Amino acid sequence: MRINLTKKDLVNSIYMKIGFSKQISENLVEDFLSLILINLKKEKKIKISKFGTFILRSKKQRIGRNPKTKESKIISSRNVVSFKPSKYFKEYINLKND
Repeated sequence: MRINLTKKDLVNSIYMKIGFSKQISENLVEDFLSLILINLKKEKKIKISKFGTFILRSKKQRIGRNPKTKESKIISSRNVVSFKPSKYFKEYINLKND
């Protein structure tokens, strides 16, 4: 089963745990996410301690194929974001809960 974490969930979590108003919590989440996006575009790499690193990489133009129709098509060059989890992140995910 897949569960999506939405901005609304983050806002409600901050509201319940810290006690900020919902408006302040929403502004905090929006500011945090926009800060990541702006700096990633500017610096190409963002490291968040004990969480991981977001890296902006360029993919070159290539030829792709539709597997259904076997039609070849050019896939344009583009930037992609990759994420490398930190050692702490990996250890936390692999903890055995008894």
